[in-house]
Amino acid sequence: MRVSRRAFLNAGAAAGAGLIVGFRMPGVAQAADAAPAAFRPNAYIEISPDDTITLWVTRSEMGQGVRTTLPVLLAEELEVDPGRVRLEQAMPGARFKGIRLRTSGSGSSSGTFRALRLAGATAREMLIAAAAQVWQVDRSSCRAALGSVIHTPSGRTLGYGRLAGAAARQTPPSDPPLKDARNFRLIGTRVKRTDGPAIVRGGAVYGIDVRVPGMLVAVMERCPYLGGKVAGFDASKALATPGVRHVVPIKSGISTGVAVAADNTWAALKGRESLLVTWDPGPNRDFDSERFIRTMEEAFSKDGYPIRRDGDAEGAMGSAATTLEAVYEYPFQAHAPLETMNCTADMRKESCEVWAPTQTPETAFNDIIKTYGLPPEAVQVHTTLLGGGFGRRLFVDYVHEAVELSKAIGKPVQLLWTRPDDMRHGFFHPASVDRLRAGLSADGTVLAWLHKAVGSDLSMFGLPSEEEKKDQQRYAKDGSPWGAYDNPYGFPAMKVDYVPVDSPVPTGAWRAVEYPSRVFARESFIDEIARAGGKDPLRLRIDLLRPGNILELGDQRIDRGRMIKVLEIARDKTGWATPLSSTKDRLRGRGVAVNSYFGESYVAEVAEVSVARDLGDLRVDRVACVVDCGVAINLAGLEGQIESGITWGLSAALHGKIDFRDGRALQESYTDFEVMRMDESPVIETHLVPSQAPPSGFGEHSVPPVAPAVANAVFAATGRRVRRLPITPARLRA
Repeated sequence: MRVSRRAFLNAGAAAGAGLIVGFRMPGVAQAADAAPAAFRPNAYIEISPDDTITLWVTRSEMGQGVRTTLPVLLAEELEVDPGRVRLEQAMPGARFKGIRLRTSGSGSSSGTFRALRLAGATAREMLIAAAAQVWQVDRSSCRAALGSVIHTPSGRTLGYGRLAGAAARQTPPSDPPLKDARNFRLIGTRVKRTDGPAIVRGGAVYGIDVRVPGMLVAVMERCPYLGGKVAGFDASKALATPGVRHVVPIKSGISTGVAVAADNTWAALKGRESLLVTWDPGPNRDFDSERFIRTMEEAFSKDGYPIRRDGDAEGAMGSAATTLEAVYEYPFQAHAPLETMNCTADMRKESCEVWAPTQTPETAFNDIIKTYGLPPEAVQVHTTLLGGGFGRRLFVDYVHEAVELSKAIGKPVQLLWTRPDDMRHGFFHPASVDRLRAGLSADGTVLAWLHKAVGSDLSMFGLPSEEEKKDQQRYAKDGSPWGAYDNPYGFPAMKVDYVPVDSPVPTGAWRAVEYPSRVFARESFIDEIARAGGKDPLRLRIDLLRPGNILELGDQRIDRGRMIKVLEIARDKTGWATPLSSTKDRLRGRGVAVNSYFGESYVAEVAEVSVARDLGDLRVDRVACVVDCGVAINLAGLEGQIESGITWGLSAALHGKIDFRDGRALQESYTDFEVMRMDESPVIETHLVPSQAPPSGFGEHSVPPVAPAVANAVFAATGRRVRRLPITPARLRA
């Protein structure tokens, strides 16, 4: 079954409904009848007689702070100190049937905001009812505070633990009251990460830290060619390596090869070095990413799929006093998480247990059941901490590999990807090109906007069939390409088209998915229009968003007034009206970009850069980010996500690029696929717009405006327009 990109990635927005479906834990009624020792009002919570409060976390922790934010939501309504909440990671299976466990689309906070509050409120109301029954008083005379129920007139108190048994016998309320936002004591405050000390001290357990009795460790020699496969191999030397136990061909996953399983990692690596493999390069041995970029540019001549039609854009171009045209290019990108792919699997004849740093434990669970014909109760998938995900761990190819290997050798095994494995053999963010044209009147007013985007379908969803390709609305009805479809500006006439050109490169979701490339093109070209018309770039954006009305596009509602607000605050907070002064050594400039993420959040960013006068050095000195994301659950977490997203965006803008030659990825480590280092990181400011709108997620929302804000700042400093990433001194000098 194929699903749309947006539906898959944004399912978090609808997760509240799914959570409510599975809100009552199976077996609650029986438990109440049996007067259990522990109180389990729903699938998420357990309160034990010893006052232990346990929350089952239904999202994967990959650095975004869900193991802090989600307990805050529960603790707010349950009226407990979040530090008292013990965490367990939810596992696919009967307990969480109907409850989403996947982590994607920046939906962890927004998707659980109501569901976890309801879970906490339900437990709170049942505990209060239980206390009132014990005291034989009216429940309205009781209240909950700091893990106890208090009878206000008498001052009597009972801790939650002592009430656990009585609470379990209460009927769960059908519509428990949620706290008024004015009474929040946790939501909207600054809460420190509960897992921070363990992470810093090395006590946190990531997938790569898993140890299972009798476990072997394996690495794979992978086919270097896109779509290639093993033609043959000689395992004799590898098997002669001390510690090596097995050499097994692996056919699952996206990059097949030969696995070497050994007593430890070092032995496995040495065994792999001795392995002799011959490859069948397959049909893509000549693939070249530079040539592919030119192929995509040639596709500008094709009509493509219609995305937006507002007025007669072609006609308006004909009457324009001035026309502008530019082509922007975005390269292939890798996810490059700090923790490489890995999975530990223990496949037995009648059961399977895996430990994996995954964003999609349900996918792994269901795939194992389907592939090996096991009953659900025989499969266990443990989600560990993730050392970065960014969309790469939405796919469970590495789980398939480990399970296949464990089945073949009959032992538990941890299959590790090395850094070069991870850089060269994963799913990549697809390259794309965008051609933009604009028609201006004599006074610089924009009369027409024409955008033709060329890119690739994400192969993770499966490429479209010939029948599906006949549907001319297949992209527009999915709101794709993001950033081009939901262009927020009020041009008199607009035409947007999309031309898919697929490559043999495995492609999947990257942080902010489709937005970074299209927002880079859109926001850079707005800057070019402003410069051509003699207008201030920030002022032009505000003018194009006036009168600040709601733009309705399909199921999106983009509030242009909120976009104007973040731009105005960015203008005021950065001293936009006062140009930066250059020095005798360095040129300085300021650039702006803005974006709406599906109408859920609004982000304006202003970048300040300095460039050596010989263009031999570029530094981003400051990035100010103004955010309207609705209710901010944890201010510290939000700031962390913004700083992380901007740093990620800067890595792509200034360094990131994956090249393919002769059917192979060239880069293999952080030395040739650089990320931002601490000594080049700018000052990052966060300015939050107070809002009572529903919270949106924010794991990736600050990424898209980064590259265009920097590129526009570089132009302001140097007068050189960069339309191709990464922005390097060599490109500035070219």
